[in-house]
Amino acid sequence: MFVPMSHDPAFFTANPVVNNPGVSHTGAMQKFLVPALMVFAAIACVGEDVHPITHRQIAQPMGPAGADWLVRPEREVEEHPDAALNALKIPKGAVVADVGAGVGYFTWRLAARVGPSGLVYGEDIQPEMLSQLSKNMKDRRLTNVRAVLGTIDDPKLPANALDLVILVDVYHEFSEPEKMLDRIRESLKPNGRLVLLEYRGEDPKVPIQPLHRMTLEQVKQEVQPEGFRFEQSIEILPEQHIIVFRR
Repeated sequence: MFVPMSHDPAFFTANPVVNNPGVSHTGAMQKFLVPALMVFAAIACVGEDVHPITHRQIAQPMGPAGADWLVRPEREVEEHPDAALNALKIPKGAVVADVGAGVGYFTWRLAARVGPSGLVYGEDIQPEMLSQLSKNMKDRRLTNVRAVLGTIDDPKLPANALDLVILVDVYHEFSEPEKMLDRIRESLKPNGRLVLLEYRGEDPKVPIQPLHRMTLEQVKQEVQPEGFRFEQSIEILPEQHIIVFRR
């Protein structure tokens, strides 16, 4: 997960308050600088610094201190999560995985969509995030979610079992992207879908630090060599690509 963090005040415009002409950039920066510094307590892990194909610098993942930021009220306005899932037409009874789920912001939405006959794996590499994810599912009385502790090179998902794997603003943080994609591919059923949501690297107006954005071409260049077939890019969100691949 990303945070709008930069020395450039423009990167703090992820919250609509900064786009309001009546609010100064200074005030907006004061509001968001402390959370931004808190959430990027670096997670110690060994992996690649740059992707070997695109030479894209790999971003650091968000630490548990940023958990509250993941469920900020403004996120629905900024990201339109329900519109993103509507576009995917996920059927009842589907078996899906939310990889890099954090505290479960998309997981509980997926659980509601697949219904009691479906199953959602909420995966993360941080036990603290999974603890909060489990609490969030319990609070919502969702019984069709399984929390999974993965590693930097293996999400620990069952083989040939999933209809859909979704990565929401997380692929750019994989420190072992090729290995993760290989394991994800193994977890998908034949013709299963891999979906990435990533902030548009092509658009300089997207108020997110460049390290946490990707272009469509970058994603295709990195994902297709791992055995995935590009299907489509759905461009309905304000600032993010929805990029769909098939096994």
